[in-house]
Amino acid sequence: MRIIVLGSAAGGGFPQWNCACPVCSKAWAGDPDVRPRTQSSIAVSADGESWLLLNASPDIRAQILATPALRPARPGRHSPIAAVLLTNGDVDHVAGLLTLREKQPFVLYGTQTTLHVLRGDGVFGVLDRAVVEERPMRLDARIDTGFGLVVTPFAVPGKVPLYLEGAEVDLGTETESVVAVEVTDGRTRFVYAPGCAAMTPALRRRLDGAPLLFFDGTTFTDDEMPRLGLSPKTARRMGHMPMSGPDGSMAALAGLGLGRRVYLHINNTNPVLIETSPERAEVEAAGWLVAHDGMEFEL
Repeated sequence: MRIIVLGSAAGGGFPQWNCACPVCSKAWAGDPDVRPRTQSSIAVSADGESWLLLNASPDIRAQILATPALRPARPGRHSPIAAVLLTNGDVDHVAGLLTLREKQPFVLYGTQTTLHVLRGDGVFGVLDRAVVEERPMRLDARIDTGFGLVVTPFAVPGKVPLYLEGAEVDLGTETESVVAVEVTDGRTRFVYAPGCAAMTPALRRRLDGAPLLFFDGTTFTDDEMPRLGLSPKTARRMGHMPMSGPDGSMAALAGLGLGRRVYLHINNTNPVLIETSPERAEVEAAGWLVAHDGMEFEL
């Protein structure tokens, strides 16, 4: 399998268009210690010809331009993108579907919950259902894509998308609203979990032994946004585990028999984006890679 990180940042990208936090300020200034990043998505292929996108970033057009494997390969209308799988209904994971609206055939996978959200928003009607085939996913059911990849979605602790929140928000439940995905080509596998609010014993067991793990790296500390005066919401209130701390993802996943472990969906405020920061050194010492756009893996 070939896996390409198309985008590695959380919603808003990096630097975020309206942010001059300490990390974004370095990016605006062109500091070589930071790299700009687009919003989170990866592409995977078993044969190098047909590609599955895991989430459709608002930055998908720029990501295709930057990724030769995803460009048209034949005269006329053509795309190597054979399918798109949505792990939730967050704007930074579904808005790119609006770019993929030019009557180009592909398969759209999502849970019934996520697909129902798209059907209820009239703007997504630009996806011509005569050529874009919706295939609802069932949790823990294997899906054969037909081009060498088999995917299995499973629930992880999370919450509904921000735009669907009500007065009371149910945090950390395991429902169809937020899923992770195991992808295999029959020889090996990896797990993609760009959003996860908490670690459970069952989730630890599920991740154990994965040769490659992409995991939620939104913030370094739980109080990162409030401490910077940017938002009253902690990481957990936003539905994400922080990296650090006794209940953070570094501690929660320590000791598992994982191969390469990669943080993505990284918020613009996260100091690990600074390549010379002590926080970056800490995650690397714990065995983690920090994803950047264009990073590639082969399994």
